[in-house]
Amino acid sequence: MKHAAKQALLAGAAGVLSLQVWATSLPPALRGALPTAALAGQAKLTFWGFEVYQATLWVAPGFSANRFAEHGFALELAYLRDFSGADIARRSLAEMERQTPISADQAQRWGDQMRALFPDVKTGERLTGLHRPGAGARFLHNGRVVGEIVDPEFARLFFGIWLSPNTSEPKLRLALLQQLTPATGAAPATP
Repeated sequence: MKHAAKQALLAGAAGVLSLQVWATSLPPALRGALPTAALAGQAKLTFWGFEVYQATLWVAPGFSANRFAEHGFALELAYLRDFSGADIARRSLAEMERQTPISADQAQRWGDQMRALFPDVKTGERLTGLHRPGAGARFLHNGRVVGEIVDPEFARLFFGIWLSPNTSEPKLRLALLQQLTPATGAAPATP
């Protein structure tokens, strides 16, 4: 392939998303909750040329992308910029509302809960969401539990920001699911 064509291909692939493998083993803070989980995929989100975070998805054997809300998994965001917890909560709620209408009362409750849980983050810090099927979501900041929202519908819509087919970042979703079995969208079963 000619050098110019190769550069154009690479530049086009960079777009809003660049892929880079950062982690290969389950973080210690997740081993108790997801002892058999494995890396499903990773991607870096960039927006208007600004790097936002590196996302990493950990899933247990049998995970199905099409039924993600039925499975335990963890999604870690390693921030590449500083953000306030209030801004993270505000953006999360807006992305949740893109998937389905949310009543004003429910949006207020979920927004208040996220603002209370999400800390301000600095470059290099991590927020991890642990999906607990049928129960809700637990959140960790740099591996330390900061709280949970006990509401399965909240958890479905929150993690749907990244995993729903209706996500605003379909390339990110595909990268997070890249190591699942292509034919089924499921994590391979353990032998």
